[in-house]
Amino acid sequence: MAVTPARKYKVGVVGATGMVGQRFITLLSDHPWFTLTALAASARSAGMPYAKAVEGRWLLEEPMPEAVKDMVVLDAADVQAVTANVDFVFCAVNMSKDETRALEEAYARAECPVVSNNSAHRATPDVPMVVPEINADHIGIIPAQRRRLGTKRGFIAVKSNCSLQSYVPALHPLRGYGITDCLVCTYQAISGAGKNFATFPEILDNVIPYIGGEEEKSEQEPLKLWGHIEGDAIVPAAGPRFTAQCLRVPVLDGHMAAVFVRFANKPAQEQILEAWQSFAGPAQTLGLPSAPKQFLHYFAEPDRPQPRLDRMLENGMAVSIGRLRPDTQYDYKFVCLSHNTLRGAAGGGVLLAELLAAKGYFD
Repeated sequence: MAVTPARKYKVGVVGATGMVGQRFITLLSDHPWFTLTALAASARSAGMPYAKAVEGRWLLEEPMPEAVKDMVVLDAADVQAVTANVDFVFCAVNMSKDETRALEEAYARAECPVVSNNSAHRATPDVPMVVPEINADHIGIIPAQRRRLGTKRGFIAVKSNCSLQSYVPALHPLRGYGITDCLVCTYQAISGAGKNFATFPEILDNVIPYIGGEEEKSEQEPLKLWGHIEGDAIVPAAGPRFTAQCLRVPVLDGHMAAVFVRFANKPAQEQILEAWQSFAGPAQTLGLPSAPKQFLHYFAEPDRPQPRLDRMLENGMAVSIGRLRPDTQYDYKFVCLSHNTLRGAAGGGVLLAELLAAKGYFD
């Protein structure tokens, strides 16, 4: 049953000048539940009209929304100024983990909820890391986090690493068959590094076989998504065993994953296809505005999915799967694709905020 909040929420974007911040702005420019009322960035951009602050640095193919061009950018460190006219903020800053962790807690302690795209708090035991179709129930840890922070409204909620949102959604409906081992190789677009081809010329005719910290996130974060709340903490799942290798490839948008999986109770291929086709989560049940109608799409063609053809499926919020077949060492292998700055980053953050709004966490 679709849920609609009783009012529109005023929101801010902290880290508004970077690529993910820009994506947040485009997604919020005509959002039915949220109104963009504050933009914040580093001190060097503070005081400028937004169009001036990002002059020559607008990285998206979509044009900058007219409504934000003359908005004056606030200093992200001036928490009081940013929170004066918002109900909550999205955070997508380019800072060290320690600096990000401190900044997000400052906003939360100022009674301003934070929906974060950053990795700084993903491992914090009482901070929910949520993909709304997979573990929406983890927002139930927020009261425990508020007790720790000493807040009534303020809290931090985060979305997972962008590459996870290609392959974890495909694995999730198969967990009933007892996934024991998973090997994943990700082929990640340059927008995941906050760049386009003009700002990342070294990627042309090239593949970079290292993305700092990415393999650890790819192996550990799925276990938190599949964990459970115990007392005042989210306890990660004990398995399955993950191993990952992550490469940066010359693609603008769209993270791909080659997945190899082993089961305790091996399903038939038809059972896997049916599980993907029939899967829906709370995002679909609640009718959240950014949720794809069909979360998982399977392509029978042998050369699909492809980033250029399929990354914008359902406004970039769906996950594409293809090439399911038996493997000689694992039980099955397949490939996945998701749009990394939509489903994987800003779009996933907006969807998480919609879940929190639908459940009353901003009231």
